[in-house]
Amino acid sequence: MSKLFPKSANKLPLQIVIFLAVLGSIATAAVTYYMTPKYTRVGYAPVQPVPFSHAKHVNELGMDCRYCHNGVDKSGHSNVPTAQTCMNCHSVVKKDSPLLAPVRESYEKGTPVPWVWIHTTPDYAYFNHAAHVNRGVSCVECHGPVNQMDTVTHMQPLSMSFCLDCHQNPASRLRDPKDVFNLDSKRLVDQGPAGADQATKLVNHWKVMPPQSCSGCHR
Repeated sequence: MSKLFPKSANKLPLQIVIFLAVLGSIATAAVTYYMTPKYTRVGYAPVQPVPFSHAKHVNELGMDCRYCHNGVDKSGHSNVPTAQTCMNCHSVVKKDSPLLAPVRESYEKGTPVPWVWIHTTPDYAYFNHAAHVNRGVSCVECHGPVNQMDTVTHMQPLSMSFCLDCHQNPASRLRDPKDVFNLDSKRLVDQGPAGADQATKLVNHWKVMPPQSCSGCHR
C-alpha cells in the first residue's frame, strides 16, 4: 500500500481536519456578524450632541414629524433638522440651556448640528422615503414607535427580507393616508374587515406594485 500513495498522503487527514476547522470558524464568524445586531444595528442608540426626546416633542407637545424632517414626504432622502429649525423655538424656549449649546453654536457659525445618523441605507440599496410615506407607509414601520422614545433606537433590521415581507404583501402595512404621521395609529388591516378592504382598495387605486426583483432596489 505504501507504494500506491506518496508519503504526503499521510498528512491528508490532518489537512482535512484543519480545513474543516477553518471553514467552521469562517462560518461562525459570518453568522455572528451578519445575523446579529452587530450587523443589523438593532438596538443601536448612539449618544447625540443634544439629548433630543421625541417622546417630549411628539407625544407631549404634539409636533408633527415633518416640522423637523420637512423633506420626508417630498424627497427620496429624509433630512435631519438644521440649527435654524431648532432655534425657531429655542431662541425663546430654554434659550440658555447648556444642553442646547451645540445648537446655538451651530446656528451662530452656520454649520450643521453634528447629529449621529442612526438609520442608514447601504450605498448598494435604493430607498425613497417619499414613495413610501405618500402611499400609506408610516414612519413606525421602519423606525419603530419613535414618538415614545427619549433616545432614538434602531428597532428594525432593515434587511432585504424585512423589505420583501412588505413588498410581497403591501396591503398589510398600509395606514389611512391621513394617519401616516400619526404614530399611534393602527394599520388598516388591524381595524377589522372594513379596514382591510380599504387597504386593498388603496393598493389597487394607487397601483402599488413594490419591486421584488434585484434591480428594484439595487440600481
